[in-house]
Amino acid sequence: MPPTANTNPLTPNPSNPSSLPPRYEIRKLGPEHSDWAQAIVIHSNILHSPVWPVLYPTALTARLHAGKKNAPYLIDHQITSGLSYGVFDTQYVFKRPESAATGGALYWDENEEGVQETQGKDAESARLLQQMDFPLVSVALSYDSIDALDMEQLAPLLAVLHRFELAYHILDERDQRDPESWKATARGQVLFRNATSTRREYEGQGIVGGMARWLMREAAGMGFRGIQIECFHDAVRRVWSRAEEPFRGVVVSEFECAEWRNEEGGLEYKPVKQNMSKVYVDLRTGA
Repeated sequence: MPPTANTNPLTPNPSNPSSLPPRYEIRKLGPEHSDWAQAIVIHSNILHSPVWPVLYPTALTARLHAGKKNAPYLIDHQITSGLSYGVFDTQYVFKRPESAATGGALYWDENEEGVQETQGKDAESARLLQQMDFPLVSVALSYDSIDALDMEQLAPLLAVLHRFELAYHILDERDQRDPESWKATARGQVLFRNATSTRREYEGQGIVGGMARWLMREAAGMGFRGIQIECFHDAVRRVWSRAEEPFRGVVVSEFECAEWRNEEGGLEYKPVKQNMSKVYVDLRTGA
């Protein structure tokens, strides 16, 4: 991947500028951003992922609210780590005066009737986006791999997207690395990425790529030797597997949704046509 001009100093570490357009600022996420981050992750996954709305095309609004209700553990675990970041639009124009008064607000109401059945998925997506009135536009959530996720606490969220956990299991089974060759033995060694999401109206501006490349440099500066991320979208796989030098990204396991069969021979992810992969980025410049 060719080098990118990193000229935007609006980051938590001005000595590590980003390649994002000048209107955007990267900030470390705090507890006050949890609700917004949950909304971005859930809206993106339920309505615009190349996987989940294809597998579960109906009753998207109910699924979205169920996801939002059960998202706090996953989001808060990563925000609490101090290793999760968001992109903020410094020129954001609030839709409601009451949002401006508080710096932003989310107005989703599970009792409010959606419009998917009458106007289609895109109209429902737009309706929900209108209620996301805050300047956070993209998130890159991470945590130190030593602080493992509690699967019991994560279970209610996984139940909303039934084959999400299965995808991780398949990728783990196909990962042929010797665990001792990469797994962390102490804090500050390997960063786990879990949730890369951008609001629909901000896609196509290089935010995901710019944020990812910035995070690689930032994590390396903190002393981390590697970053691992599961990629369920081509753009995410591309930026992490083609890490900028001096880092090196490797696809360590993958499968095609259109081809993977369960023990009974069934195509578990039909009709999805998406590559699922696990990528490891080696941050050790001398490796």
